[in-house]
Amino acid sequence: MHDISIISMVFTAALILGCLFLVISPLFKWDSYLKLNINGGDLAHTKETLLSTLNEIEFEFKMDKISNIDYKNLKKQYEEQIAVLMKEEEDQLVKQPVDNDLMAEVEREIEAAMKSHVQKKGDEK
Repeated sequence: MHDISIISMVFTAALILGCLFLVISPLFKWDSYLKLNINGGDLAHTKETLLSTLNEIEFEFKMDKISNIDYKNLKKQYEEQIAVLMKEEEDQLVKQPVDNDLMAEVEREIEAAMKSHVQKKGDEK
């Protein structure tokens, strides 16, 4: 019976320490929660999430829920992540191949529309 009480006390202490760690650790690790994995996910969704979080931070600052120093640090970190994400989006757009046949067809349609417009102007005079 004595062995069971020692084991249960050790288990209870470990459980309490684990819970305490989980509750207190976010207060000391801002960076781990701020950095999202933008390479593996949908860029549009990640961008929307970052912008939404930035708006929430600004709202909380205006409501005096976070300090000025925390606000500036968080805002800077999120803005840097958004800039990286926007750069990555731009790079993806540049890397997309252009369909030459489609571009040639669009150019032909534009030229035909311009000729038609010029002819209508000429007929009106």
